[in-house]
Amino acid sequence: MTDLRELIDRGELAELVARHSLWIDELRYDESDQLFTDDVVVKSLRGEAAGIEALVQLARKGHDAYVRTLHNKSNLVIELDGDSATVRANDLAVLVRHDMTEEIAAAIHYYGARRTPGGWRFDRLEIAPQSLTAPLERAI
Repeated sequence: MTDLRELIDRGELAELVARHSLWIDELRYDESDQLFTDDVVVKSLRGEAAGIEALVQLARKGHDAYVRTLHNKSNLVIELDGDSATVRANDLAVLVRHDMTEEIAAAIHYYGARRTPGGWRFDRLEIAPQSLTAPLERAI
């Protein structure tokens, strides 16, 4: 039987994943400490980062070419183990370039998280790209 603490933890982790999308889409880099631990480690196609400052630089490296992005996470699979957890999420993103073309990217995000005095925070993130379209012409 699922207990109340587990339900609360699952809800908080799902919220953290949703806030990760807002963090990148709305450039909320000043909120990084509300999502990530100071010692976060990130691996992606664009490189690796250790620590929040390096993470923000990596995010900017990948997203500064776009005027806006829209990330959508789905199919969350959350595994709890006391004060640590893993979360697997599918990520589908629309990436709008300065020339007003768009690209569609798909990836799987593998998060590691741990409970901190401030709540759950991600301490690991591995992004496994699945697909990226060539620039698409805008219809609207």
